[in-house]
Amino acid sequence: MILAAGLALLYIGSTVLVEGAASTAIMFAIRPVIVGLTIVSLATSAPELLVSLVAAIKGSGGISIGNIIGSNVINITLVLGISALLKPVSVKKQVARIEIPYMILVSLVFWILCLDSDLGRTDGIILLLLLLVFLVYGILTAKDNNKGCPDTPSPVRSGKKILKNGIYIVLGIIMLGVGADFVVTEAIVIANKIGLSQTFIGISVVALGTSLPELATSAVAAARNESDISVGNVVGSNLFNICLVMGTVGMFNPMAINPELHSFQFPFMLFITVLLGSVAFLGRGVNKKTGTLFIALFFIYIVVSYFR
Repeated sequence: MILAAGLALLYIGSTVLVEGAASTAIMFAIRPVIVGLTIVSLATSAPELLVSLVAAIKGSGGISIGNIIGSNVINITLVLGISALLKPVSVKKQVARIEIPYMILVSLVFWILCLDSDLGRTDGIILLLLLLVFLVYGILTAKDNNKGCPDTPSPVRSGKKILKNGIYIVLGIIMLGVGADFVVTEAIVIANKIGLSQTFIGISVVALGTSLPELATSAVAAARNESDISVGNVVGSNLFNICLVMGTVGMFNPMAINPELHSFQFPFMLFITVLLGSVAFLGRGVNKKTGTLFIALFFIYIVVSYFR
């Protein structure tokens, strides 16, 4: 019952959030992808932040780091994969050449920082600085370059409309947070009863649970032809997961990293990130065939992680 309620809140929350975010982007002539990369991504990454930080404080480092690696893999394989099956997801040239390569760079830096099997305060500061660079870039490129086109009508702004969009975004964030908490809590209880390891719980069950907001939000955005928000949400969420979540954990609660993660989970996370970059750069989007490949890679990732 709790699991069903959580899933319902995730769907409703994502629908409300996308509507408010997309409307705000149009109103202020902001590139929708920037909205997806920042506001929506921060909202959908909130579950990862809370779960990973609490897990690290409680000494469950396996769940904390596994949650982030698993979430980033799931965001690309399952979230974009399912979104592409609903409707092919296009990727703008600027995103393929700047935002996604930056995500690849951050993923590589994250792995390098963890190679010594420790995530300390210095590592956390580096990750948070990388986030700051990304946010500054987002602010500088926020305006939609098409706003000066004579065929494009000027967006209508009103205090009532702005208030309505603000309420939608806040309600969406709250529902996503509560829904994710319900789903993750119940999933952990179920997984523990089955007798799964802590690391695998973090990589699979918890990661899937905390990625449900991204899945719901991106799927709804793709179905509504808001590909920019769908792609931006995934790229932004992965960046926030690494820079904000792991940066915060490293700053306030340094923890040990399981060396076994370097043999498969870290390389796979980087591989799938580079694969997305290649697909975006060469194909300008994720079509149904690529989406099917991503979903197949998700199941390979889960099966190999389980047996390792």
